[in-house]
Amino acid sequence: MSPSPVANEPSPEAAVAGIARWLAVESPTDAPDGVNRMMDLVAGEADAAGLACERVPGRDGLGDSLVLRAGPRTEAPGVLVLSHLDTVHPLGTLARDLPVRVEGERLYGPGVYDMKGGAWLAFQAFLAAARGGAARRPLAFLFTGDEEIGSPTTRGLIEAWGRRSAAVLVTEPARDGGKVVTGRKGVGRFDVHVEGRPAHSGSRHPDGRNAIREAARLILEIEAMTDYGRGITTTVGTIAGGTAQNVIPQHCRFSVDLRVVTAQDGRDCAARLLALAAAPDFRVAVAGGMNRPPYGPEASAGLYAQARDLARAELGAELGAVPLTGGGSDGNFTAALGIPTLDGLGIDGDGAHTLHEYALIPSIAPRRRLMQRLLETL
Repeated sequence: MSPSPVANEPSPEAAVAGIARWLAVESPTDAPDGVNRMMDLVAGEADAAGLACERVPGRDGLGDSLVLRAGPRTEAPGVLVLSHLDTVHPLGTLARDLPVRVEGERLYGPGVYDMKGGAWLAFQAFLAAARGGAARRPLAFLFTGDEEIGSPTTRGLIEAWGRRSAAVLVTEPARDGGKVVTGRKGVGRFDVHVEGRPAHSGSRHPDGRNAIREAARLILEIEAMTDYGRGITTTVGTIAGGTAQNVIPQHCRFSVDLRVVTAQDGRDCAARLLALAAAPDFRVAVAGGMNRPPYGPEASAGLYAQARDLARAELGAELGAVPLTGGGSDGNFTAALGIPTLDGLGIDGDGAHTLHEYALIPSIAPRRRLMQRLLETL
């Protein structure tokens, strides 16, 4: 198939302006009003372009989702694009710490790399594929608003659309200079509550059982589960306990992040965490489990080969791949269902989840073009 016309290719300046409009709407996961304003913005642009648009109400205090559809209306398995519009940056980051700005070839702003820049360029590719009418399969674009906390309310929606698809394209950011992602670790999330016995730290010290001390012992046990050779990591990322400096703490709570390469390691490590045992006179309760299944390269091999060939033929570029990364994405869910899934198709840049997050402006046009051609040819 010959390449589609690119007469409507946005200029670099227009692309920066378009992404900047999205960045101007702060949308941390825990601010559903902000997430919904982002959905309003995308829905408005989709309506103006004549795309079919379905709004899925959020639940459990989280924002809405949005489904766009284009291409032939048949019962054939389609091509699904996955993007999330929530970010990790709290409200006020835009004005205080990370204003939208251009410095040389870099565009800065909250969530520009992870992943509003990639979502925007994929949306432009989706519009172009819809206008061109060259798509072989039905096209669907799912925007969600809770990915940064593990997609607790949208996993079912993602899997339902995935089952209707022959291929899934995920717009998480590119890695290491423009590489796509062909495998991701599985992710587990756990919360641990340790309970001891309170007492006055001066006059009744022997009567107390310090929950923070017991938590420290358990944390060392958990961190010792890390095995770099097998790709297993355990991280205690947050901790809280105690009520006052002169009171032996009765309670201590902490969170555990688990990353694994294989499903079996996920089951084994989860079982060990859920079976944590407290010392005498203490109690421990553990809640949680595997949040995202591992995503192996077998789920993306064919798609990656097609994307690599398209990049060579139409962009004159070599498309590299990262065979395994520790971060999870919504692509983990579809890959685990056996649906061909290619990740890391978003914008290039660096600094995800930091106050120096940026996207590389020269990456916008080729990444948008690659996404369009994948939508048209898969």
